[in-house]
Amino acid sequence: MLIGLCGGICAGKSAIATYLIEEHRFRRISLARTASTPAVEKSASNAHVPTPKSDNDDGDASFPDVDALLDFVTLRWRERWVTTDIWDENVVDALMRRPFFLLVSVEAPVSVRWERFRSRCASHKLTPPILGEFVLRNDAHLYTPITGLAPLLHRAHVKLLNSTTSLTSLKTSLAALDLPNESRLRPSWDQYFMQLADLAAHRSNCMKRRVGCVLVREKRVISTGYNGTPRGLRNCNEGGCTRCNEGSHAGADLGTCLCLHAEENALLEAGRDRIREDSILYCNTCPCLTCTVKITQVGISEVVYNQAYSVDTKAASIFATAGVKLRQFSPVSSQELVPVRSSPHMCL
Repeated sequence: MLIGLCGGICAGKSAIATYLIEEHRFRRISLARTASTPAVEKSASNAHVPTPKSDNDDGDASFPDVDALLDFVTLRWRERWVTTDIWDENVVDALMRRPFFLLVSVEAPVSVRWERFRSRCASHKLTPPILGEFVLRNDAHLYTPITGLAPLLHRAHVKLLNSTTSLTSLKTSLAALDLPNESRLRPSWDQYFMQLADLAAHRSNCMKRRVGCVLVREKRVISTGYNGTPRGLRNCNEGGCTRCNEGSHAGADLGTCLCLHAEENALLEAGRDRIREDSILYCNTCPCLTCTVKITQVGISEVVYNQAYSVDTKAASIFATAGVKLRQFSPVSSQELVPVRSSPHMCL
């Protein structure tokens, strides 16, 4: 496993790397920086301010380019490695091709990071830049076209917000997050199929709500569906459904709606003969009553949904009576912004 930590200066990357080294037996791996040291990492006199290292950091692996690093780690992927040397998108593109790589972004308020950088400068007897200068340097570091780090943060598998000034608080939050859990490297079946349902929803043309659905049997996709007007009619988002375009409230004027629901489209696409028993329907929204009845009729065994809907209780009652299992999908924390709360003074 290789964890890459990216983020602005003093966001907490080194502290998290140290935690992984000391608590989970990771080893640091280094990648040479090909560009010059950015101004945000320098003192007021433009002297480079060193990054703190762990006492347990043996620093036994350093490479001139990302290809050499990948060759080394690929032969040792069962071991645990961590790097804070995520310099640009070329590095990310190369690392993302490996199934053992996890990209973690670390962000913190600029005022908090400036205080941390002041403390880091003080520990090396260097004068820090004033806040205004630090902000300008930080903006250049994150948002300069091509070389800025901001695009990397959005590509991370796990996003951390580290606003704490307490190392103890940070470690407690990281322990709860369980970053080294290797299940993060590959989505579960639920995640996989729900992400396909979310992707299908992006094809929706319904003006009221984007809904996507995937019908599965024996972990194989039978069909997909999204909501919108039937074939041959004008799309809902082009005025094809008067009810949706007039903004009718949920549950009102349903008899005038021309839009097929995502579940209906998936069922029609699959056909009764292909569904059979043990089929599972994944939908990013809990089915309505009409779809619930149809799902029950075709013999689907289980329904997994993400977002709640206004008739969840009634739908659940019908499914329970018919012997169809209904459960809500709970996304893993790797898809969320994980806050680390603030408390008293410790530079990270």
